[in-house]
Amino acid sequence: MSRIDPEPTLNDDAARAGWLYYVGGLTQEQIAAELGVSRQRAQRLVSRAMAEGLIHVRLNHPIGACLDLEAALTARYGLTRCRVAPSLGQGADPVRSIAPAAAAETERFLRMPGPSVIGLGTGRALRSMVDAMSPMDAEQHRLVSLIGNIAPDGSASFFDVVMRIADKVRAPHYPMPVPVISPTPAENAAFHALGPVKKVVDLARAADVVIVGVGQMSNDAPLLKDGFVTRQELDEMQAAGAVGEVAGWVYDSAGMYLDVGTNRRTGGVRVEPGLDRPSIGIAAGATKVAALAAALKSRIINGVVTDEPTARALLTRR
Repeated sequence: MSRIDPEPTLNDDAARAGWLYYVGGLTQEQIAAELGVSRQRAQRLVSRAMAEGLIHVRLNHPIGACLDLEAALTARYGLTRCRVAPSLGQGADPVRSIAPAAAAETERFLRMPGPSVIGLGTGRALRSMVDAMSPMDAEQHRLVSLIGNIAPDGSASFFDVVMRIADKVRAPHYPMPVPVISPTPAENAAFHALGPVKKVVDLARAADVVIVGVGQMSNDAPLLKDGFVTRQELDEMQAAGAVGEVAGWVYDSAGMYLDVGTNRRTGGVRVEPGLDRPSIGIAAGATKVAALAAALKSRIINGVVTDEPTARALLTRR
């Protein structure tokens, strides 16, 4: 079976605009707002969908299945934003599939003219997202890290993204100058009592948009692989029901944060369930399904960027 190119193309945009117009029943102004483009470009994209033969009785383009999954996930979980990227095929790295879609979603927020604060998590998926983004000027926005940027050995966290994205979009940025996980609760509290840290924490809590990775808490947990927790700590949290983590904060299958293990020593800001503003989770892969489902259920995240197989798995969960 041929693989689908994950890079967005003009026909991808036209296919999405055509689906929103002919199937979704949106006006061209609504399509423009949804895609983050001008009304004139939305009109051209709808016209291109017809001219290229993408619209018949059904959408004649591979992204059509993704759009159906987006609609189903949105209805199932009450999402504010949803993007499903085409699968690259069995055995392929799903991060390669979702990175361009996540980049486009983040760029949509960055292109908004009104100033906003964008809170960012960390991790491999977000780092790949930043690599896929186009350079731009977004000086009207402020970027703030939700999670500490100091690794256990004192080095900068390898997957920290706030400085990487700031370089690319030329926006003011605020790293979280605390360890990802402190050795003791007392040390964590001492860091958070510092004046500069308090200012960054306050900014992060007031973020208008939240964009985070979603980590699993199985035996291949990113927190374990990257050296932030020990095997014993992981065992303890698994025994307490841990299934996922967002910005280093661990939660159970109901999406409730646990009061055990590293949650007592985690730096930065916890993403609270039920935010009234976009909180977008970026993740894909079989190992992420339980963590994503729990975060969606409790509305730690109210939007998602994922791939086809992960979307189908989320829809089949009870």
